[in-house]
Amino acid sequence: MDNTLSADGYDKAFLGVFNRVGQPTVFVYDYNKCVELLMITGNMSNEDAEEYMQFNVVGAWVGAGTPAFLKLCSIKEAIENMAEDND
Repeated sequence: MDNTLSADGYDKAFLGVFNRVGQPTVFVYDYNKCVELLMITGNMSNEDAEEYMQFNVVGAWVGAGTPAFLKLCSIKEAIENMAEDND
C-alpha cells in the first residue's frame, strides 16, 4: 500500500479499501458524503459541490493509488447511468 493515497479533507466520508486482483489497493470514499462535506466546509451549493467533486476530486488522476469514490445506488440505476455516460 505504499502508493495508496488519501483524499485530503474527506476523512468523514472514508468507507474502507478496495482490492482487485492485479491492481493496487485504494482507499474508497462515499461520493455523496464528500459532496455534503463540500457544501458544509466550502459553503457551496449542491450544484457547485457536485461540479467541484466531478472536476477537481473524481477527475484528479494522481497515479495508481488514486482514491475511488462510491455512489450507492441500485443496479438498475447503475446500468442506466452507465448507458447515459456512453451516449
